[in-house]
Amino acid sequence: MGVDDVLSQDAAIMSGAVVFRGTRVPVSALFAYLGAGDSLDEFLLDFPTVEREQAETAIRLAGEDLERLVDKRAA
Repeated sequence: MGVDDVLSQDAAIMSGAVVFRGTRVPVSALFAYLGAGDSLDEFLLDFPTVEREQAETAIRLAGEDLERLVDKRAA
């Protein structure tokens, strides 16, 4: 799964926030949960419209972006 399979952004949905595709759940909610020490399972229980694969892909994509940022700074 790629970013377009997992996330969407539309000014008419959640004021343009980036959300999990097919839902009204902002991707920022996932990272807020994880940052607060909650598990992925807890997030998925609270937001049942988000599929596990969507959440795992969002985490993977965020990690890849962080790696690219660090690599650019090291160069």
